[in-house]
Amino acid sequence: MFPASCAQMPDNLPAPDLVLAFERVTKTYGSTIAVDAVSLDIARGAFVALVGTSGSGKSTLLKTINRLVEPSEGRVTIDGADVAAEPAPELRRRIGYVFQNIGLFPHMTIAENIAIGLRIAGRGEEAKVGDLLDLVDLPRDIAGRMPDALSGGQRQRVGIARALAPGAKLLLLDEAFGALDPVTRDALGTRIRDLHDRLGLTTILVTHDMAEALLLADRVLVMKAGRIVADATPAELVSGKGGDDAQALVQVPRAQAERLQALVS
Repeated sequence: MFPASCAQMPDNLPAPDLVLAFERVTKTYGSTIAVDAVSLDIARGAFVALVGTSGSGKSTLLKTINRLVEPSEGRVTIDGADVAAEPAPELRRRIGYVFQNIGLFPHMTIAENIAIGLRIAGRGEEAKVGDLLDLVDLPRDIAGRMPDALSGGQRQRVGIARALAPGAKLLLLDEAFGALDPVTRDALGTRIRDLHDRLGLTTILVTHDMAEALLLADRVLVMKAGRIVADATPAELVSGKGGDDAQALVQVPRAQAERLQALVS
């Protein structure tokens, strides 16, 4: 059994702290089941890490939130409203999404990339670009540069600024740090956690790195074969809870730490 935080609220009771719910979400590709009847609630303000080995279904599940993947069965709701009830482009303007390959437009300047969501929404708030660069610890003088003039870590920070530009309070990170070197990855993860706390975001991080999940998230969900097989806090997982599948993932950073300690013993 999962903790009570994972249980569905009765239909007749309000859930003022609930922002996101998966209701028996299933995604199949032919005979392959990528996501298998996942039911899950995520409260407003939570930082949730979705962890699992390659092919476990974690990215597919994440993409059902912003309808980059449409469920074969079930539904996803945000504040009680089905995400399928409005056009996908409108939905995506309210959700920040950052993925591994960054996806900056190479023919646009950094300022134009950050402000594109604002322009599409007709808000004309390009003046916010400087503030957004400040937010992700980038110098304002890069605004006129092209993406290929920046490092990978800088481009990913631009991607985060672009995701937050329209005022999104729900942030989805799909292996967002996967292509970065360890030092940059650690620094950017720390910055994301700081932004989450400061801006009052609800953040879902898909990662295969259990150490990253344990250090950044408040709640860790472990997926295997399309299902949630563990739902626990980082402290619970480190103390040995969550089941065999979760502990197999926790054992990787634990064993690495032990081998490093042995070098200086």
